[in-house]
Amino acid sequence: MATSSGNGEKQKIGVMGGTFDPIHKGHVQVALEAQKQLELRQVIFIPAGKPWMKSDRQITIAEHRVAMVRLAIRQYPGFSLSTIEIERQGPTLTVDTLRELNTVYDSRAYLFLILSWNTLTELPKWKEPEEIVRLATIVTAPRPGYKKPDLDLLEGKIPGITHKLIWLDKPVINISATSIRARVAHGKPISDMVAPLVERYIKKNRLYT
Repeated sequence: MATSSGNGEKQKIGVMGGTFDPIHKGHVQVALEAQKQLELRQVIFIPAGKPWMKSDRQITIAEHRVAMVRLAIRQYPGFSLSTIEIERQGPTLTVDTLRELNTVYDSRAYLFLILSWNTLTELPKWKEPEEIVRLATIVTAPRPGYKKPDLDLLEGKIPGITHKLIWLDKPVINISATSIRARVAHGKPISDMVAPLVERYIKKNRLYT
C-alpha cells in the first residue's frame, strides 16, 4: 500500500474511516475537499470491521460495505480502499489503525484523520484519544444540524489537540447513512444521496429493504 515519493519528502495521506453503511456523496465530497485544501497525495477509505461504539445496532456485512466503497471511489484519482479494519480481529479501534498505517509507511507520511464535527465531539470517548492526535492531524468538516465543537473543551479533555486540528469550512452536505437506509426501506429514491453505481448495488443486493 505504501509508495515512496522518490525525493525523500513525506507524503500527506488522508484517512477516511467509517461504517459506510452505505457510503454516500457526503463522504466523498468531504474527502475531495480535504484532498484539495491539504494537497493530499492519497485518501484512504477504511470501512470499519466491528465498530465498538455501534455495537447496539446491526451493521451490513463487510462484503457489501467494502464493495460499495470500491464503487463510490473508483473514478477519483488518489482515492484508495483499505480493508485493514475488516481483517483485524476484535473491535475496530482507530488508534490501532493509525499505528498500523504509521508502521506501513515507516515515517514516510503525515497522516490526516478526516472527521465530521459530530464525530470530533465524540473523540474524547474513543480509546486513547491523546495517542490518536499524536499519530495524526485531525481534519474536521461541518455537518448540518451540529454546532462547531468547543475547542477549549476539547483541549481540556485531549491536551495538545489544538495544535493538531485543521478546520474545513465546507462542504456542508445534509446526508446521512441513516436517512438513506430509511428511504430505501420505504421505497423512496436515493439517487441524489449516493453514486449511481452504489444505488444499483443496493437495489441488486436488496440492501436495507
